[in-house]
Amino acid sequence: MPLDYKPIQARPPRAFGGELDTTQLPLGIPSSQTWTELYSSGAATPTEVVERALSRARELGAMKPSMNCFTVLDDEGAMRDAKASAARWAANAPLGPLDGVVVPVKEMTDIEGAGGRIGTDFLSKRPDATDATSVARLRSSGAIILGLTSMVEMGMSPMGTNPHRDMPRNAHAADRVAGGSSTGSVVSVATGLAPVTLGCDGGGSLRIPASYNGIFSIKPTAGRVSRHLDGFGGSMDHFGPMGASPYDLAVFLEACAGPDPFDPITNGSPDVSPSEFQNALGRGVQGLKIGVLQSEIDDADPDIAAACRTALTALEDEGAELVDVSVPLASLAPAIGLIVIGLETYVELLEQERQGWRGMVPENQVMMSLLEEFGPADYIDAQCLRTSLREQFADLLHMVDVLALPTTASVAPKITDKDMATGFSDVDALHAATRFTFQGNLTGLPCGQAPVGSGEEGMPVGLQIVGDAFDEASVLAVLAHLERIGAASVRKPRVAAVPFDQ
Repeated sequence: MPLDYKPIQARPPRAFGGELDTTQLPLGIPSSQTWTELYSSGAATPTEVVERALSRARELGAMKPSMNCFTVLDDEGAMRDAKASAARWAANAPLGPLDGVVVPVKEMTDIEGAGGRIGTDFLSKRPDATDATSVARLRSSGAIILGLTSMVEMGMSPMGTNPHRDMPRNAHAADRVAGGSSTGSVVSVATGLAPVTLGCDGGGSLRIPASYNGIFSIKPTAGRVSRHLDGFGGSMDHFGPMGASPYDLAVFLEACAGPDPFDPITNGSPDVSPSEFQNALGRGVQGLKIGVLQSEIDDADPDIAAACRTALTALEDEGAELVDVSVPLASLAPAIGLIVIGLETYVELLEQERQGWRGMVPENQVMMSLLEEFGPADYIDAQCLRTSLREQFADLLHMVDVLALPTTASVAPKITDKDMATGFSDVDALHAATRFTFQGNLTGLPCGQAPVGSGEEGMPVGLQIVGDAFDEASVLAVLAHLERIGAASVRKPRVAAVPFDQ
């Protein structure tokens, strides 16, 4: 029986590459660098931009079909913090690269005055809630917390539907899901409303929606970002960002990462030095060994596989070495992951079951009924297999620097108005969404997502880069180089909500 589930670090963080140009190419949506350049030049102030962001958020909510991202908009708190940021910029004394930048927060966690309700109706509102550690660290860096974003109920679906919430559609197609469970978070970035957002990932909830909507994301190493006041818990969940560019992911992690006495999972997590992740963006990939999980690429839809291979060939042309590798347990990761996160959720909801959890969305009622059939031995068996999977990944990362595989097996599935109103439970679609993402949660390794091309009907395709434990720098270096050479890019959305003139 495993004694812990901490990520296995194969070797010390890599040091490779040089100092390449990190000037951003034109983006389909603005990055946080765009926001701070406006403030630095005096072309706009945080108070003006935040006021417009609140207005744009409400405009998204009024659209049909809905593009609503938020369950709570904190006008008072956002404007208070925007005025303080404006004063710092006027004095030429910003706190850092996130000062005055809007950062929405997934309703999995708490912000001052609004407790995260995890996409449910049965959890009560908590106006006395206080900031989670990650939120407090964002505020201390000058970020503006606009409010709480919508998510699927209990985070238990990667699709992005929740009859208890007014949920948004995909940023590139009104008849496609946005993905989940960080649904409102991803749409707030993909529409340009915010350049970076705080989400969480228990089985792909950062990477799947980012892939479906064609933006960047990273699930950090387990314990890298505090989960203090996480509304869920369990051994699979990770807090992390989705963003318009790798730069946004880097500055987010520099603001949030590090040990937290309120979260024992962060014990042993290394401190982050100033600009550590920003510096990694200029490393390039010369001499980098990339382990390519060909079995996973072969298991994706042909257009997904083709886009991923094209991106990897572009990295090879830039000096990376591609090495074919395999993980014997990789194909079983979805089954292992669903048992672990499913039974941990079931236990979390035992009190709600006694009170009558028939108010949950139908697919979750079905899932809870199925989970009743499992016993303690099933959970322990899954955790033992999880340990073997962690060891297999660590063995590979002794030999290569990062691993590459698709983010999802298919592009965002189509959705109907009825599905949005009642819920969406399609076994094939669920498997395609999570086929390659549970591996990162079970191992706790950092996993980045890059938008690397188009699949069916022009929908975005994602490539996933997996690094060694606490080596987010190598993952970010690859994401940044994909962007630098044009192999990864964020497209303009069909619905834009940018809160300033571009």
